[in-house]
Amino acid sequence: GTNDGPALKKADVGFAMGISGTDVAKEASDIILTDDNFTSIVKAVMWGRNVYDSIAKFLQFQLTVNCVAVMVAFFGACIINDSPLKAIQMLWVNLIMDTLASLALATELPSMELLKRKPYGRTKALISRTMTKNIMGHSLYQLIVVFVLLFEGNNLFEIDDGKYQKIHAPPTQHFTIIFNSFVMMTLFNEVNARKIHGQRNILEGLKRNPVFLGIWIGTFVAQIILVQFGGTVFSTKALTLDQWFWCVFLGVSTLLWGQIITTIPTSVLPKRICSWGGKKQQEVEEDQEEEAEEVDGVPGRRGQILWIRGLARLQTQIRVVNAFQMDFDTSQLDSYDKRSRPSVISLQSLQSAQQRSAVAKKPNLASSPEIDEGNSRGPWFGRQDSIPYADE
Repeated sequence: GTNDGPALKKADVGFAMGISGTDVAKEASDIILTDDNFTSIVKAVMWGRNVYDSIAKFLQFQLTVNCVAVMVAFFGACIINDSPLKAIQMLWVNLIMDTLASLALATELPSMELLKRKPYGRTKALISRTMTKNIMGHSLYQLIVVFVLLFEGNNLFEIDDGKYQKIHAPPTQHFTIIFNSFVMMTLFNEVNARKIHGQRNILEGLKRNPVFLGIWIGTFVAQIILVQFGGTVFSTKALTLDQWFWCVFLGVSTLLWGQIITTIPTSVLPKRICSWGGKKQQEVEEDQEEEAEEVDGVPGRRGQILWIRGLARLQTQIRVVNAFQMDFDTSQLDSYDKRSRPSVISLQSLQSAQQRSAVAKKPNLASSPEIDEGNSRGPWFGRQDSIPYADE
């Protein structure tokens, strides 16, 4: 109703009816139930948590890729005066990270498992301790792999060293393996990013998301074409089948490393490691007090106003219910009297007829003054005490 506007504004999440709700309630609410069905609230909660999780998944994936790419480019420029990842290659990585990954991770459909978790607190940081553990763990693993390939890759694969090359030197297999391994680890880490609450089964529900599968497979195929046929444009050199096997193996190892990270208890991380993502409880309480003081220009009166309005509405509803019950009882009594009166009259007439027939058969009793008096009064006044009314 109209009086619900202040309460809806004060609520964390205000709901209003789309059909029977007033315009004031709709404007003050956050969510409008278009079908006026309260079961839609369950769907709203489910989709809200799903959107929250989708944002968290994308952040976890993006921060991991950013940390690794920035560290590789920075230390590569400091140590060998050249970045193992070229500008065009970084552009492709950013395309995977920003566009394709966001589409893949944001298309996860909600499931009933979302309703089994506790709700997120108002002061809870968007990046949880579990997400922080995953970001740090995967970033560390990928950095170790990339730097091992950078300094020992030429010896491991028995290829020419790509370090300390001239500016316009042709692409080498050494740096191509580094770039390809980094992209493979990023692709498989995208599968890890689907679970942000410590679940071990990272493939659960994968078949229900064809968009994710299509984007992932398409990116993998595009990476093959880019490496094998990119040439000078993408600063790549075609790799052999054996080299491709090791690049894919390093990517798959990211899934195994994710299982190891899951076994590490989250409690080893300090609670304040991600407290920068949200407000402290004391700050939230102070904000709530300031909001309450600004209502109607009267400090501390908002709770009293809402309480009085709610009490007045409750009293009005009680009066309406009592009036309806009184009207219902009166109508029932009238209908009962109308139904019972014909039966009483017919019963009186029948008994009067029986008395007259008895008097006709017994002349000696007909002369009694009591019967004469009763007959003279008619059927309505003759021996009223002997008539069983319907109420009895």
